[in-house]
Amino acid sequence: MRRESQYDQDVIIVGGGAGGLELATRLARRYARKGLRVTLVDREQTHIWKPLLHEVATGRLDAGIDEVNYLALARQAGFRFQIGQLEGLDRARRTIRLAPVKSADGEILLPERQLHYDYLVLAVGSRTNDFGTPGVAEHCCFLDDRRQADNFHNQLLNASLKMSQRNDGSPLRIAIVGGGATGVELSAELYNAAQQLLSYGFKIDPQHMAVTLIEAGPSILGALPKRIVDAARVELRKLGVDVREGTQVVEARAGALITNSGEEIRADLMVWAAGVKAPELLKTFDGLETNSRNQLVVGSDLRTSRDEHVFALGDCAQCERRDEVGGVVPPRAQAAHQMASHLCRHFDKILAGEDIPAYEYRDYGSLVSLSKYSTVGNLMGNLTKGSIMLEGRLARLVYVSLYRMHQVALYGYVKTGLMMLVSRINKVIRPRLKLH
Repeated sequence: MRRESQYDQDVIIVGGGAGGLELATRLARRYARKGLRVTLVDREQTHIWKPLLHEVATGRLDAGIDEVNYLALARQAGFRFQIGQLEGLDRARRTIRLAPVKSADGEILLPERQLHYDYLVLAVGSRTNDFGTPGVAEHCCFLDDRRQADNFHNQLLNASLKMSQRNDGSPLRIAIVGGGATGVELSAELYNAAQQLLSYGFKIDPQHMAVTLIEAGPSILGALPKRIVDAARVELRKLGVDVREGTQVVEARAGALITNSGEEIRADLMVWAAGVKAPELLKTFDGLETNSRNQLVVGSDLRTSRDEHVFALGDCAQCERRDEVGGVVPPRAQAAHQMASHLCRHFDKILAGEDIPAYEYRDYGSLVSLSKYSTVGNLMGNLTKGSIMLEGRLARLVYVSLYRMHQVALYGYVKTGLMMLVSRINKVIRPRLKLH
């Protein structure tokens, strides 16, 4: 039953990614003193901005310094935090079920719990889609979260140590499947990592690194304008990346990828960064409508199609675009940020049981960072008749500012400014690459 006071209600947000964490922070700061109880649920204790995971993977970014601790932010902003893996949903009783939290050795730290909600926001993000390709799960690294990025970083360091002992002149071979932003940015970042490792005594020369970027579609960065794609391709090939477009991987084996033409691409490390899908669990959520990629189908008000008390945003939501481009909103960080802002802006009406304006996706452009070597992209997107192409230092400045805007949403301008200062100091006193 709905409580009498419109603010004496429970809002549960599942997923502490860019959209979910920003929404929890902003709602708590706005409504906590008015009686609205905001709870954030995530299976991890910390948050790292997903577009930076490729830098965590190569060691350029130390996640231990840049991560956001959910409990600390909850105390500052005024929301509650519950650690746990979402396991079930009962829409009739308006409850969610969290799986027990266990230690590394299997000891139960927190039992199974049920949490009541008046409004539920699902922001559980997406995972890499291996399309059922044989051997991928067993032999390839993924970069969906902090743990996976740390795992790749450890494998990269181990492979570099082994290479330091080689005397046969053979290169360190790394194959990346998926020519989207993650694959492209990781390809460039690996050459920077090799250069830094060489300066720290590893006998690994960037000229003896063989990175292969494999894209099944006709072009890398397929969603971006051709002139940006061409610029990125030129920069990658200057670094030495073997860009394979129109090449589909049909199998992964120990130490090799097999293409649809039967070619064997040998690799010491293999990364799968092709395609995204929402978690499989969403298909089992008490009758909520999902699409073929497990995304929850939502209306223009971001409510799920079969329950007005359940919202979805970010990569796990299928939302139709309302502009001349058509189709669905792409799974990008800027979309999650916009959706969170839209819900927060109109939450008074949601609490009052009123309709809210339709969400309209605005494409502000795309930027791709090629490590320290270059940054390319376009700005403004559909806000102008064309797009403004950026390259070089200006593009890099804008790229970094996107992360700073995320920090401002969480901490405000003063704390973000102090964090920027600390970041500059760390560049002087800390190693340029995480070496462990």
